[in-house]
Amino acid sequence: MPMLFLSPSTQEFNIYYDGSGSEEYYMNLIADYMEPYLTASGITFTRNSPDGTVGDSVRLSNTGDYALHLALHSNASGSANYGRQTGSDIYYYPTSVNGKRAAEIIAKNLKIIYPNPEKVRAIPTTRLYELNNTRAPSVLVELAYHDNKDDAEWIKNNLQLIAENLSQSVADYFGLTLVDPNPTQSGIVITEGGRLNIREQPNLEARIIGQIPNGAAVRIKGQSGDWYLVTYNGIEGYSYGAYIRLV
Repeated sequence: MPMLFLSPSTQEFNIYYDGSGSEEYYMNLIADYMEPYLTASGITFTRNSPDGTVGDSVRLSNTGDYALHLALHSNASGSANYGRQTGSDIYYYPTSVNGKRAAEIIAKNLKIIYPNPEKVRAIPTTRLYELNNTRAPSVLVELAYHDNKDDAEWIKNNLQLIAENLSQSVADYFGLTLVDPNPTQSGIVITEGGRLNIREQPNLEARIIGQIPNGAAVRIKGQSGDWYLVTYNGIEGYSYGAYIRLV
């Protein structure tokens, strides 16, 4: 089985713009959501400890024979640009062929779900300790800026979607098929006769991308808070769960 070292941030001091949590908190939630996908897909993994440091993560990674070291982070601007920057940066060590390949796969897949795909980039760098010191091919993903409201809310509202997307990238890197650990559920739309909106993100301000008539059957692929991730007539998005009865 291919072996992954999963390294979510240990930086509890990097607080999100609204004080709702830290970089460590949200990146570890994403790693939590990734674990069932990795296990179901036959990917063996080791995970760092949130109580450790980046040095601890590197040392633990270097004790094993891992085919990929994946670090999960959210970004922040300097004080002069606080809250002004957006984008997803995927870093790799310049001379690492497989690190570059993994970064490009991750960037390609993140472009599908990040709101501004033109701001998703795979970037070579020699300035990051975790990339410079791991023996395995390594990638450090800065998913989005936690000091920017739009970027931070995207992370917070799409934890499971991001986890599935990153798991897909890991499976692609290993040449495997991603297996959904949760069989798709079915549901019936129950309204008072009107149509149920499908939205781009799980909130009432998000763009409406489709509608489901009362009584229609839908496939439910996941859940984010009070919202279901649904598929109906080829449209995938979020619908409010109070109007869907599980069957």
